Formats: sequence, C-alpha cells, structure tokens
Amino acid sequence: MSGETWTDDACSLVEAFRRGERSPREELESSLSAIHSSSLNAFSFLDPERALDAAAHADVTKPFGGLPVGIKELEPVRGWPNTEGSLVFKDRLAAETSTVVERLLGTGGAVPVGLTTASEFGGLNVSVTKLNGVTHNPWRYGKTVGGSSSGSAAAVAGGLVPLATGGDGGGSIRIPAGYTGLLGMKGTYGRIPRGPHAYFTPGTIVLGCLARSVRDAARYFDVCGGPDPLDPSSLPAHTNWEGNLGTNDLKGKRVAIVPNLGGVTLEAGVEEQLR
Repeated sequence: MSGETWTDDACSLVEAFRRGERSPREELESSLSAIHSSSLNAFSFLDPERALDAAAHADVTKPFGGLPVGIKELEPVRGWPNTEGSLVFKDRLAAETSTVVERLLGTGGAVPVGLTTASEFGGLNVSVTKLNGVTHNPWRYGKTVGGSSSGSAAAVAGGLVPLATGGDGGGSIRIPAGYTGLLGMKGTYGRIPRGPHAYFTPGTIVLGCLARSVRDAARYFDVCGGPDPLDPSSLPAHTNWEGNLGTNDLKGKRVAIVPNLGGVTLEAGVEEQLR
C-alpha cells in the first residue's frame, strides 16, 4: 500500500486533477510503481504504454477523466489477454472491447492500467487460479479476497488504483467488497449492458465496480449504464445517480426480515423511498 498513490475516493482524485493539484500522468506512474512493488498479485496483465498515452491525453472534464482503473480480466479489451482466468485460454487475445469498458474509457475518460485477477470463469468465490496464482487480501496477507472480482478488490483496497470493474452472479462483487471494506453493489439486471456478445444464461450476472465510496459507484452507473443495441436485456438509462444521492429521507424507515420467506419485506412507503 503506497503512500504515493491516492487513498481517497475516485471522485475526489478527479477533482484534484481539475484543480491542478495532481496530474493523471503522475498518478498513473505512482499506480504502476505501487503495482510493481506490491505482493498482492492483484493484476494479471499491465499495459503501461497504452496507459501512459491515455494519461498524457486525458480530458479531466470527463466524469473519470485521467483516473487509473483496473479492469476485471473477465471483461474483454481489444488486444489484451482474454483468458477468463483459465489455462484453457492462456494464449487467447481479445478481438474487441466490451461495451462497459468502452464507456468507462470513452465517455468516462478513465485510464486503463491493466487486467485484475479473477477466479477461473468467475466460478469460485475465492482468489486463486492455476493460471495466475493467489491474490492476497490487503488487510491480511495470506487471507482470501473472496471472488470472483478478487484482483479488483485487492487493487482498490490495497491502494493500487482508486476504482476497478467487477461482475456479480452469486456474490462476485459483494463478497470481495465485504472482505476488503469497499463499496460493492449488485445492481438490477440489465442496468449496465453486457455487450457486444450479451447472453442471458445465467441470468444472475450483472456488471458493476469495486469502489471506495457510494458516489464513486453512483458515478460509475451514470457513465456505464443505459441501453445498448447489442444487449437486448439492457435497460433504459436511469440518469443522475450521483446527483440524486442524499435526496431521499430514510429517517425512521425500517427493513424487516421475514425468515420463513427467505427474503425481505419493506415497510409501507419504503419501496418508493428506495426506488
């Protein structure tokens, strides 16, 4: 965990860029240095040349302008390894970039540092694969980060990058977030599209991020959400997640657990408050 990298949330780093207190290139160089000296094994692939070029031309007026980010290795990025964390595809390269990554880098303006480690095919909730080895928890080396978004959680909690992408089918964002003290939310299916080759089965998988704050996650959904013609399950845009933070008064509202139903019942009026 490097003292040279930004330890606050992603939004505050973008604000620092805009004020001229830090530069995208300096922050990227600090991130790369921290990654190279780290023993967490949070990244399976780095592309310093592309990242440095992106940082040099970063538009800090964009939502994540100049922000160094990690991309979970289950998301394809054109020209980068597309192994899905498996020895089966250890030599495969991605022929195209996923919609969510295109939005994060394009509309968002983020700087792609590299691929974060994930469990093989996203199938396990632990942080180990035969291809990439063990990813360690920044809070206690030798302990698991959870999975499958293990490297993303380790990178963000370990101070290597302020934000990283994730995906969640059965806890793959929420478990690593819980194990590392981060914000991890599994949003509504289709809120963030899964193009260019979207498929329904299994219909439990949604995309999101590992973040240090609620506003970071809200901004991520603002940037990456919205319909995609390549994903028939994608939902209409729900804009201004970040702008609407704090506008609902939840004082006095309660969430009641109903054990015999195995679910949650919301007190009258709470549904509208939480919608």
